[in-house]
Amino acid sequence: MIQRAWTASLIAVLAAASHAEAAGPWVRGYVVSFYDPAFRYGGRVDYTRGTEIEPGIDCPHGSTTHFAIPAQVAQTLSLVPWRSPQEVHALANPPADSLIRDRAGVYYVTWRAASAYRGYNRDIQTYINPFAAEDPGQPQVTSRIGEGFNLDGKVKPLDFVSPDGEKGIDNQLYRAWGCDAPWRGDNGNGTLVLRSNDKMLEGLYTIVIRISGNQDPMNDDKATLEIGYSPDQIMKDARGNVGADYSYRILESRQYTKLAATIKDGIVETVQAAEIHMPQIAWFYNQTRDAFFRQGKIRVTIDSSGRAAGLVGGYRDWRDLYAQNVFAQDGGQQGVREHEDHVALYYALRRHADGMFNADTGRYDGISTAYRLKLVPAFVVDPDKPMGIPARDSDQRGRRKAYDDTAAAMIRATGMLVPQEVPPGSGENAVGRGGVPLELVRGSGRRSANPAGREKEK
Repeated sequence: MIQRAWTASLIAVLAAASHAEAAGPWVRGYVVSFYDPAFRYGGRVDYTRGTEIEPGIDCPHGSTTHFAIPAQVAQTLSLVPWRSPQEVHALANPPADSLIRDRAGVYYVTWRAASAYRGYNRDIQTYINPFAAEDPGQPQVTSRIGEGFNLDGKVKPLDFVSPDGEKGIDNQLYRAWGCDAPWRGDNGNGTLVLRSNDKMLEGLYTIVIRISGNQDPMNDDKATLEIGYSPDQIMKDARGNVGADYSYRILESRQYTKLAATIKDGIVETVQAAEIHMPQIAWFYNQTRDAFFRQGKIRVTIDSSGRAAGLVGGYRDWRDLYAQNVFAQDGGQQGVREHEDHVALYYALRRHADGMFNADTGRYDGISTAYRLKLVPAFVVDPDKPMGIPARDSDQRGRRKAYDDTAAAMIRATGMLVPQEVPPGSGENAVGRGGVPLELVRGSGRRSANPAGREKEK
């Protein structure tokens, strides 16, 4: 009897020790290898017709064609009240042998300049004062399927249904911008998606996630998720893919958030937080900012290989989104190159804004969003001593200040509906008043005015 009791006690002790070991403290880290808006592509992958991207259930008329062909440009410029039909025709059809849209092309120079002044008088710069121009129209997503979170706890008529059947998904940025050409494409191959991710992988910024707990990495009801900026460049393997198991520091900076989370069967869900801070998508240094989600959540799904996929969502200030997409260079350059019109994008944001109600204006300042993250296992560690986000040499050249000043002018303009001047140093100064191209005089470092559509003197 004593022997049996001793044996039973020993088994119990060993079992308890084994359970304690399984339930001990644990940590998992990841580096973000791909980061894009959670837009879904509704076309056929095998579709080919020239260079078009197929219309689909998301965008029945296909992607946007702003500043892509003369007929469409003429339609847009015909909305400008001070342009005559003759001017519109001349600007839409400048003398050129083909549709050359590079920096040296006549179409690029002419359309870039003309697009920048479309207000109700010729002295109002368009991209800082988009409200002063007529809405050229932005196709909206018509699909009911969308990724994201139910941020407000309601099921509304315009909400999406998630791919796994959850109703009430709030992602009105997808509704507003999901048909915009540079963000649309199968498997994240929109031009700006590819460009921003290339820049991230080349060292523009790095995002890391650290998940920890005290129970089981696959099931833990008291886990913690941290997300934030890392000063360490993403490391690649011999094939050029993001390498696994490298070490990255995570900074408790203005682009950092720590959240309580639960894990069930490998799916990590954070609490809904008043604020989530992390790096936003960027393809130039002056865009590198805090994404700043309000009422946000994060979900991470871990697969059997140890890799993971993430989803972060919340309400973002639509003015931040607008500035991010326009002012890294200038609106005309971005529009002609990417076939998008920021006036149309502005009105789409205003139509679909659904969060962050502003009692002073009676309007919403926020729009519901969701972003996808592909994650590669990594060691995420604290720095040896506290440190902030490092400044770069280009910051000393004033580009960040010019960006901030331009965005601030736009915020004042769209808030008061009073036109604002272009700040000194802004990229929007690349075009003269009234839509006159300013071209560098060769060898002089000075800019000269060349009226849009006029051939240079021989």
